[in-house]
Amino acid sequence: MGIFERYLSLWIGLCIIAGVALGVLFPGAFEWFAKLEYAHVNLPVAVFIWIMIYPMMIQVDFSSIKDIGSKPKGLALTLVVNWLIKPFTMAALGWLFFKVIFADLVDLATATEYIAGMILLGVAPCTAMVFVWSQLTKGDANYTLVQVSVNDVIMIFAFAPITALLLGVTDIHVPWNTLILSVVLYVLLPLVAGIVTRKILDKKDDHTRLNSFLQLLKPWSMIGLLATVVLLFGFQANTILSKPLAIVLIAIPLLIQTYGIFAISYAAAKAIKLPHNIAAPACMIGTSNFFELAVAVAISLFGLNSGAALATVVGVLVEVPVMLSLVAFANRTRHWFDRRV
Repeated sequence: MGIFERYLSLWIGLCIIAGVALGVLFPGAFEWFAKLEYAHVNLPVAVFIWIMIYPMMIQVDFSSIKDIGSKPKGLALTLVVNWLIKPFTMAALGWLFFKVIFADLVDLATATEYIAGMILLGVAPCTAMVFVWSQLTKGDANYTLVQVSVNDVIMIFAFAPITALLLGVTDIHVPWNTLILSVVLYVLLPLVAGIVTRKILDKKDDHTRLNSFLQLLKPWSMIGLLATVVLLFGFQANTILSKPLAIVLIAIPLLIQTYGIFAISYAAAKAIKLPHNIAAPACMIGTSNFFELAVAVAISLFGLNSGAALATVVGVLVEVPVMLSLVAFANRTRHWFDRRV
């Protein structure tokens, strides 16, 4: 691990602080950046995410994807956690904390919006960031791609009905162009670029030019992640500073959800005897969220300054450091899965 990966939690913390500070000092600049969007997808954020995952997509070797069908248990674990467990536990925790435990601290309307934001996070499984977590745990890049791709296809059909069910409405407006454009920007385009790049650089199949190019791009992947964090927190800087208690209240059930889902997934992966390079990314996909989509849909449905939008941004605040802690835990427990290591 290089200096970027080794101290990633420190860089993330500094970028969160920088994002909030810049958002307060230069609100006009961030308002201008916020307007650069299409179908509620913020284009600067999309560019930085693209920079983040493009180097990882280059590592995908499609010649080995044909063997994915011989290892279906990891894919089954991801699908069960993402679509049969996670959305419903997120909704249950949101209801428990904001309708019962924190009922005296938050008014009813705001509590409902916080729950809605949590639900949007729970129904949107990770698409982009999971490639970072997979890489940091030395996960199987090809298998991770297949898992993410299958989840994207299911999300197109399942996102709206599950969201409607959990929000308790039947006519919820889901911006389909936002959903489809997000998948194209965050998965399809960098994947195609990665395939073309790999084909050009690895004509001799000796990986020499390919590995040199990957080493050159490696820092840019982390820069894309850090720039994304700065922008997201810059957009919500004033809201975050004006509602510090709300941040804490939202973070508590999100923390319980994240660690709880990982514990369930990791225990299940060990029980069904998955190898670590499949178990780790499978659990990371089930644990983390497609926060870019959740933020976009929350803003579309409830408004930029709504409780739902705030909850999704707190999801980013909680997710990045928590997922880094889970990456560290997964790396330290590799021997649980691969006894020969």
